[in-house]
Amino acid sequence: MSKTMLMSAVQSSVNFSVNLFAYAPLVRMRGDASGSYKVKSSNACATRHRDKKSAGKVWLVGAGPGDPDLISVKALRLIRLADVLVYDRLVCPDLIGECRRDAIRIDVGKRPGHHPVPQQKIEEILCQQAAQGRTVVRLKGGDPFIFGRGGEEMLALKTAGIAVEIVPGITAAAACAASSGFPLTHRDIADKVTLVTAHYKDERDRTDWRALAADGSGTLVFYMGLSSVATIQQQLIKNGLNPQTPAALVENGSTAVQRTVYCSLDTLSETVTEQQLISPCLIVVGKVVALAASTETNLQLSELQSQKKD
Repeated sequence: MSKTMLMSAVQSSVNFSVNLFAYAPLVRMRGDASGSYKVKSSNACATRHRDKKSAGKVWLVGAGPGDPDLISVKALRLIRLADVLVYDRLVCPDLIGECRRDAIRIDVGKRPGHHPVPQQKIEEILCQQAAQGRTVVRLKGGDPFIFGRGGEEMLALKTAGIAVEIVPGITAAAACAASSGFPLTHRDIADKVTLVTAHYKDERDRTDWRALAADGSGTLVFYMGLSSVATIQQQLIKNGLNPQTPAALVENGSTAVQRTVYCSLDTLSETVTEQQLISPCLIVVGKVVALAASTETNLQLSELQSQKKD
């Protein structure tokens, strides 16, 4: 074989490999249960419309905490492929703009005290769109399965016989702690993390405050807790947690307008009022907060370590 022929064969092999890499993930994103990659026609639009007659599928996708750069590669591919995008209020507009121009966009976002699209209606929308043979991406802030009602939507879809798959996202607890400069766990300080919702479906407080306050060697993270901050402060102190425990309030975590305010547990409610913090705002209570570079608690690592040993 001549040198020219050999180089031509190598180049053809490289081109095929590149094309396979480009198309294969998209074929898999369509919902093939086998998980294997198959090279299909390069006419993706024609293929997509032919598939309309088949049953649709819903993907419950985590958009992450707010910074669009924190979304997963898989989630971004699905957004770009979706026939229908059903999204929440806290999803970054940049991510919504990644969907196809001909995709159906449905805003089902909730705001404090204003829920224009009830949860049952959202579930109906997902079922109806998928029943028409469409690929539906339900884009939710953070992670779908951490206080995102992803479990409710998954069960509703399964009950309706609709195929559903979950794509996890970075949850607010991890993102807010990282972007504020403190860990959620530390071998010498905190050996556990507890994620707590401060908002219940029927507005009744079923939190086991005694269990949360009993062990100071963990980190407590409260989602949707701004309106309940006085209760959080009072109940934790009442049930035995040290009032001087460091705390952080993280507003608009991981975004360009993030604001982190540090205080101690006994000034938590007062700090929210003084700093005029607004939702979304995550509340973190635990000794790890003192590890933040800009902390105002003046607690040193050595002191925390000795407290752990005592």
